[in-house]
Amino acid sequence: MHNGTIAAARTVDAAAVMELLSARPRILALGEPTHGEGDLLEVRNELFRDLVERAGYRTIAIESDCLKGLVVDDHVTSGTGTLDAALERGVSHGFGALAANRELVRWMRAYNAGRPAAERLHFAGFDGPLEITHAASPRQALTALHGYLAARVDADLLPCTAETLDHLLGADERWTDPDAMLDPSRSVGRTPEARQLRLLADDLVALLDTQTPHLVATSTPEDWHRARLYGRTATGLLRYHHRMADPAPGRLTRLCALRDAMMAANLLALAERGPVLVYAHNSHLQRDMSTMRTWEESLRWWSAGAIVAAHLGEEYAFLATALGTIRHRGVDTPPPDTIEGMLYALPGEHCLVDPRRLAAALAGRRPAPRVSPWFGYAPLDPDHVATVDGIVFVRDTGPR
Repeated sequence: MHNGTIAAARTVDAAAVMELLSARPRILALGEPTHGEGDLLEVRNELFRDLVERAGYRTIAIESDCLKGLVVDDHVTSGTGTLDAALERGVSHGFGALAANRELVRWMRAYNAGRPAAERLHFAGFDGPLEITHAASPRQALTALHGYLAARVDADLLPCTAETLDHLLGADERWTDPDAMLDPSRSVGRTPEARQLRLLADDLVALLDTQTPHLVATSTPEDWHRARLYGRTATGLLRYHHRMADPAPGRLTRLCALRDAMMAANLLALAERGPVLVYAHNSHLQRDMSTMRTWEESLRWWSAGAIVAAHLGEEYAFLATALGTIRHRGVDTPPPDTIEGMLYALPGEHCLVDPRRLAAALAGRRPAPRVSPWFGYAPLDPDHVATVDGIVFVRDTGPR
């Protein structure tokens, strides 16, 4: 068993990743089993730098607000603003404060310096403007889409004025009330104004579609792609708020599914422009259904990775990260009969594991599922090994 596991392991670099795949995928996703661990992020940075330089990837997308991500993209491509401002205003979920994310953005800016526009690296957030406590107001996306169209098409084609949008949107605080996440009656997602905004958003996106030849001819490629992002985000947010106001059973499952559908749409749009590297939680990138247990119910929904894989087939590849210990969280040495335990016996701090060779080394035996004492860490599900393209194993993480 041990020799077979060693045969399945290799160095974590671009060459080893490409050896696992039949061809360079359009989207190459690297998952993490927990958020915020610097050691995992440093492994990501090293691998992504190698994949950019050796495999020609030109976009790096992370689990962060897609609209805020435009601030970081402007910084890394054009030097707009400072590094501090880009991280503070352009990365959501508190991830901008992580040292490894700062280093990633700094490196991307340095990489782009002096390069022609066609060769520059782009940054993207691919999550919706959603936090665990609330969803954003659709104001930014709706008004940006309306402004883009108003500047390029005849006024009589527009379904409404900017003033009408502003009136229907009202105060942003109505949309971002944190109590609405658990109490549907506090959500504004099914008010008459919200219903009207959904119709107007649909009309604006339809106008974007019907005027595509004219808009492409009169826009820069960047403006055109951003207008499409505004349209996806406006309709996605209004749909999400509509479900937040739904008191019916299964509400949380539908919200999780809508979030991952927004993620998937953003990834597919990014992939239209060229090869993309993606980093997010394993549960958002896996090909299998995602699950989560709450205080109310057990949730199951299709992840963004599953949706993207259904569209792209072999043009989507997923590397799951597994880890041995998070000692500052009470996640100690894994039991030897788990996948993490078997990999923990290998030498070195981290390695890339071929899941097919690992399955052969297991000789048909199913490893025991690992149980985490900390809710913030999700061990690798043994049943998912057959649907991943590689496993990045990191031995230990956390303060030393």
